[in-house]
Amino acid sequence: MSEKSSNARREFIKTSVIGATTMGVGFVAASDPVLAAAIETDFTGLKAGEQMIPVGSFQLPAYVSRPAYAKGSLPIVIVVSEIFGVHEYIADVTRRFAKLGYLAIAPEFFTRAGDPNAYGTIAEIQANIVAKTPDTQVMNDLQAALVWAGKNGGDLKRVGVTGFCWGGRITWLSATLPQVRAGVAWYGRLIGEKTEGNPRHPVEIAADLKAPVLGLYGGADTGISLESVEQMRAALAQAAAKNPAAKASQIEVYPDAPHAFHADYRASYREGPAKDGWEKCIAWFKKNGVV
Repeated sequence: MSEKSSNARREFIKTSVIGATTMGVGFVAASDPVLAAAIETDFTGLKAGEQMIPVGSFQLPAYVSRPAYAKGSLPIVIVVSEIFGVHEYIADVTRRFAKLGYLAIAPEFFTRAGDPNAYGTIAEIQANIVAKTPDTQVMNDLQAALVWAGKNGGDLKRVGVTGFCWGGRITWLSATLPQVRAGVAWYGRLIGEKTEGNPRHPVEIAADLKAPVLGLYGGADTGISLESVEQMRAALAQAAAKNPAAKASQIEVYPDAPHAFHADYRASYREGPAKDGWEKCIAWFKKNGVV
């Protein structure tokens, strides 16, 4: 990957492996972006851009950011997207981590199902993309990304995972993997119907956690109920006696924050909770040995 200037912000074009469709890092149509609020992280001192990660014979696209002149191995953070996939917001988040010294990787977990930008509504993305992306496939892809990271300057003893919305749920699941040291889940779904693709949800895996998770939720979130957040707290408390990772996990609720309060390109963005959550995310990784 070559070092990019800030002008490259909207020039990252990714070719889908499922056909001739191209996916840009611009904001996904269904997300209804509020561009004036969007944070722009420049490329100064960074190497950032597309990388293809082998998953068996499959090539998984990912957006990867890292310090340009780092010495020694880097702490790794996997950034898991919302249902909109790896668009500009997620790419920018990887650059924010890279500015702090991380090797930050955002795999395009949805690439086999299609391009979220091909659909104009969240309901269509849920039905045509998310529902066709099973948990087992996502976990396998995540582990493949870690294998790649270990061969490309990452320290596999210092692995964190963070994710937003859909990615928040995946963050909890990823904390059952032995390679992960800590997770930070931003308003991900905690309960739900069991399906073939989603056989277990976070509230059911507290006893299986191998890494502590910090959960960040909004008290005004109409999609993630406070009742489900309390169910997660109870599950962690029940597992705490036998599971140190469950005991160490924490949940923070921002009373007036809606869903997607960290998403600075959307009307849901709330600067106070977003900045506080980010600071807590960075501190959590430091506390748990990712840095």
